[in-house]
Amino acid sequence: MASVAGRGRAPLDTAVVQGFYDRMRAVAPAAYGAIERDRDDDPERPFAETACGRLVDSLDAAGLRALGMWAHHWCMRFYDDDTRVGLRLVRAIAARPGLGWTADEVRWLLDRSHAAGPAAGHRFTLPLAAATELPPGALPEGVAADARPDAWRRLRAG
Repeated sequence: MASVAGRGRAPLDTAVVQGFYDRMRAVAPAAYGAIERDRDDDPERPFAETACGRLVDSLDAAGLRALGMWAHHWCMRFYDDDTRVGLRLVRAIAARPGLGWTADEVRWLLDRSHAAGPAAGHRFTLPLAAATELPPGALPEGVAADARPDAWRRLRAG
């Protein structure tokens, strides 16, 4: 699928995107380790009692945004039946309000979601939740228009 730039939208600055990858690299070892530990754990265990839950609780808002971006990117790149734990982590971060998502972060998340294609069923969970924290007009017109339009309108209204 085309990138945001490929659909006629302005691409994110390379330095901004590199900054996202630098931040994600900082949380990646802990995130990967937590996901691997939880993979063999009881899927019914409350999230707060899992390795991923403990990692989430240990991070500030900026760290949680980086963790969310990493988990989202990881799940979208390696989408298969073995992403249950990663998807649970993404949903837990998406449910946390007040993380201070930036418009650039949301645009990057949406771009990664579009690139993943429809096989990744939960690809808009985090970007749409993050977008609800942005002020009206923070995203360029149409950036999220093709990201499940009904869900987008419902999230923006709520």
